[in-house]
Amino acid sequence: MSLKGKVGTEIEIKSPPEKYYNIFKGQAYHVPNAAPDHIQGVDVHEGDWETHGSVKIWKYTLEGKSGLVFKEKVEYDDANRSATLIGVDGDIMQEYKTFKATYQVVPKGTGSLAKLNIEYEKLREDVPAPDKYITLMVNITKGIDEHITKA
Repeated sequence: MSLKGKVGTEIEIKSPPEKYYNIFKGQAYHVPNAAPDHIQGVDVHEGDWETHGSVKIWKYTLEGKSGLVFKEKVEYDDANRSATLIGVDGDIMQEYKTFKATYQVVPKGTGSLAKLNIEYEKLREDVPAPDKYITLMVNITKGIDEHITKA
């Protein structure tokens, strides 16, 4: 059984791709307002809101468990409207040696297609694939989409 893997999904959203990507690129502080049931806070630990390589600390709820923390270093790909959050510390890192969550958005019709992926390496064979984190990413994306389209 392989410890490395990749999981992902795609969902259609109403938001224009630039507005969705810009939330991750420089306005991540809006995510707790857009998805308060899932994200309770995000703070810059190193760098700033929009610089490649900045480090942020997210406080989140997963499957009813609140008070979880994810410390990530962000990589931006402006050409592909993609933000990759690379886990460096936090609750996730108790189960995964590597954890890279990517939010990418591409134009589709009058809205966009959000492509959500996680590349990971488990610490042990008994650790499940991070499907619950893909569900979290979907819920965050839906919240961001609603936040953008009602604004």
